[in-house]
Amino acid sequence: MTAKCIKVLIVDDSSVARDILRTLLEEQEGIEVVGQATNGKEAIDLVKRLRPDLVTMDLNMPIMSGLEAIELIMHDKAVPILVVSNESDAEQAYEAVSCGALDVIAKPSLDSDEAQVFVRQVRLLAGVPVITRLRRRNVAEAYSTVVSMYPPASLAESSFQKVFVIASSTGGPQALASLLPQLPADFPAPILIAQHISDGFIEGMAQWLSGLCHLTVKVAEEGEPLRAGYVYLSPSEQHLTITPERCVKLKVRSDRDIYRPSCDTLLSSVAEVFTSNAIAIIMTGMGRDGPEGMRAIYEHGGITLAQDEASSVIYGMNAEAVSQGIIQRELPLDAIAGEMLRLVNSTWRDWQFGGLQDGGL
Repeated sequence: MTAKCIKVLIVDDSSVARDILRTLLEEQEGIEVVGQATNGKEAIDLVKRLRPDLVTMDLNMPIMSGLEAIELIMHDKAVPILVVSNESDAEQAYEAVSCGALDVIAKPSLDSDEAQVFVRQVRLLAGVPVITRLRRRNVAEAYSTVVSMYPPASLAESSFQKVFVIASSTGGPQALASLLPQLPADFPAPILIAQHISDGFIEGMAQWLSGLCHLTVKVAEEGEPLRAGYVYLSPSEQHLTITPERCVKLKVRSDRDIYRPSCDTLLSSVAEVFTSNAIAIIMTGMGRDGPEGMRAIYEHGGITLAQDEASSVIYGMNAEAVSQGIIQRELPLDAIAGEMLRLVNSTWRDWQFGGLQDGGL
């Protein structure tokens, strides 16, 4: 039986950019470029008429921007959208994720690593179920609920026992934008995140997440000490690791590294330093990055959680970790923040018993 051809609509006001994307896609078996638009207004009309399986969307365009178009498309005729933009638009690109776009990547050249990433993401995201808009879900209400169930923090920012580490890839930005706003500003542990991302976009993602949540979100910097209530994002150009003194150590990235930044590198480093005080969460994403590091956390006595299949955009790296038997609990996305709040002040034994009582794994 012949596989269904993926129909793609390219939206970009630059003829050069459109030509590059079209060339990359038309070289691929099973992908057809069914149309091209030069602005958001044209894109809306073509989505209705051509019914593509996926739209690649630039952001800064005349007549109607990509961001406006995404909002209207998702409201009227939801379709998978991949934002393909420049580094200068990074923060705006993640606003597009809030509006329902599935992922953000840098504009590729013909012969580049980004070109391979672009084609892979088109194949991966076509046909993925989409939501019309990321629910900002009454952040104030969620925050007041969390605060009321959580005792005031008595620890200084620099004094903490546990650390949380999150590994994510495709679908990760949406998941993080749902998870982090549910945690209070005085959350008494640092949160370290390795999210696969195109070079040049991590600062925009940090600013976007900062605007959504009560925690301090930043890109990790060489030598800085970890602090409770802070979220540290690994830069894409380097791998994030932690020293025995609980400070940031950035590791040079190799050209051979497939995953950027590396989830396994961060997880393994945290396992070595924090041992049984590490709590690791592997979330939505493609590929095999993460399970090796999750195993290190598990074998050092830490706690391992995974986002479940139903709430994942791509059930890939988390599925691999689950299949290896190294995940102690698999949870829907909307239950992960509550589990983090329960874990941060619990002993492993209390958590295990409580989880079993609640029907956990």
